[in-house]
Amino acid sequence: MKNKLLNIKNLALEQLNQSKNIDELERIRVNFLGKKGELTQVLRAMGGLSKEERPIVGKLANEIRKELEENIKNAKLAIEKSLKDIKLKEETIDVTIPGKFNSIGRRHPLMQVKEELENLFLSMGYDVVEGPEIDTVENNFDALNAPEDHPSRDMSDTFYLSDNILLRTQTSPVQIRIMKTQEPPIRMVSAGRTFRFDDVDDTHSPMFHQMECLVIDKGVTMANLKDSIDKFVKQLFGDEMKTRFRPHNFPFTEPSAEVDVSCLKCMGKGCEFCHGTGWSMELLGCGMVHPNVLRNCGIDPEIYSGYAFGMGVDRVTMVKYGINNIRLLFENDARFLKQF
Repeated sequence: MKNKLLNIKNLALEQLNQSKNIDELERIRVNFLGKKGELTQVLRAMGGLSKEERPIVGKLANEIRKELEENIKNAKLAIEKSLKDIKLKEETIDVTIPGKFNSIGRRHPLMQVKEELENLFLSMGYDVVEGPEIDTVENNFDALNAPEDHPSRDMSDTFYLSDNILLRTQTSPVQIRIMKTQEPPIRMVSAGRTFRFDDVDDTHSPMFHQMECLVIDKGVTMANLKDSIDKFVKQLFGDEMKTRFRPHNFPFTEPSAEVDVSCLKCMGKGCEFCHGTGWSMELLGCGMVHPNVLRNCGIDPEIYSGYAFGMGVDRVTMVKYGINNIRLLFENDARFLKQF
């Protein structure tokens, strides 16, 4: 019996010395010290020993159990330390490497200006409304008094989805929808994307953002239009800004005008940015709502009058921030966008 116990001990120690991971240690522990382990089986067979042999064998078995448990414990600690050393070596941090920083996003300058414009008009008593980017020819051209031979109605100038459906060329269709469904007085602005078949250059893009304003009421005159635009420009750009109205022709307004504003770089003195004129690029178009447009929407032009003006949000952004190329607003270059 003693020899058997010593053989079990030697076999267990040999396997412990060859073990390489925690799973192997657990297997050795179960094989030798578990409920059905070899040492346990020997202890259960002690009942067949004489009274003299029993205490001697029992003492030896307990000593062997204690020795094996101690060796298993030490082997486990050694393996865990080895694994920890390997992990620390693999996960060594080079403190000389630059750290990683989370890039915090921000509002696109176009969206900043769009929201600023909407908030400005809200403070002036206007309602902000939205409309679909896909609309009917009726709302986009016919109701706006655009004749059938108008160049903007050509297939080469407008993106048609069918004979009667198109990508809106302006936000004016939203004005038509409001006038058809709401009785005067009306004070509203609408902003959104519009689409025209334009060649891309420094100031033009086939997709751009527009905002339009509409006021319909009794006794509205051109003086109200000029005063509203002047106040709007000063609130947006500063009290020193001046406006210049130039006669123009729009089918949906009569009379019509285009509006320029002072150059933000030189404030009217003349510089390289404004080519020495003292004026920035055209900011917006405006005019008194044409009587035919009012009639097309069921509003009596003998009772009501109104004004409308529209501007490219892209151009306002370019004037506000001194951007000289509209392409920069759509290229998604983080080096440019993070400046705003």
